Amino acid sequence: MYKKELFIGLVLFLLAGLAVLAGGCTTAGDSGNTTGKTLSSAGARAVEKVEILHFHATRQCYSCITLGDYAEETVNTFFAPEVTSGKVVFTHVNMDLPENKALVEKYGPTGSSLWIGVYTPDGFYKEEDIIVWYRIGNKDEYMAYLKGVIEKRLAGGIS
Repeated sequence: MYKKELFIGLVLFLLAGLAVLAGGCTTAGDSGNTTGKTLSSAGARAVEKVEILHFHATRQCYSCITLGDYAEETVNTFFAPEVTSGKVVFTHVNMDLPENKALVEKYGPTGSSLWIGVYTPDGFYKEEDIIVWYRIGNKDEYMAYLKGVIEKRLAGGIS
């Protein structure tokens, strides 16, 4: 009997943990953009600018803060020349503030999230990067992953 109760408890614990990870501070966002093109259908293009935006609410949990801090550190560590030239832009965007309404409407976040916007001569493409949430437990892994994504976007790989 003890083993059965232990097993049921373990299963419930794992399910609760998965629910917390799946729900976290995010919800699925709109993956569309202002041009009607998605990043996956865009293919390689000449890139004029890449925006990395950390959308958040006024009150943030530890994970939401970490998500933004690691993204900012990644951009500043690996893309300083591109930041100086304006080719790469990183911004924390408080979705609760009225002055950020245009950015919130442009990207369409529904919760704390990391979005990447790519500007090409053909238009604007956006994507929500949900994979970063699974990497916030390991800063080096997070930064290596995001660095690779940004490098791909800068090289015109938007698929």
